[in-house]
Amino acid sequence: VQLQASGGGLVQAGGSLRLSCAASGRTFNSYSMGWFRQAPGKERDVVAAISRSGRSTGYADSVKGRFTISRDNAKNTVYLQMNSLKPEDTAVYYCAASSLAGVLITPASYDYWGQGTQVTVSS
Repeated sequence: VQLQASGGGLVQAGGSLRLSCAASGRTFNSYSMGWFRQAPGKERDVVAAISRSGRSTGYADSVKGRFTISRDNAKNTVYLQMNSLKPEDTAVYYCAASSLAGVLITPASYDYWGQGTQVTVSS
């Protein structure tokens, strides 16, 4: 499967962005999906993850209540709605797909990665 992330940009603190990740290739609903982010000099960490059906989701503590992950299996797309953005949310955001079932929070669980989209939050 090929993943194409989009929607990043520059936003002021308190603002919102919605990231999209379009998938092509094999059946999208056979993949669990996740969003990760990596800031300069830091490891790639999970932001949010969603099960194949979309009924189960999980979030990093730092984004709970501010970010929402969702998916539209008819459109082969996963989304990350980011509200109340903070400067510490600045990073490159990656979407990922896994053939494993569940809400997966470790990078090693994922088979395919998108190219990343930059999110910059100014104070």
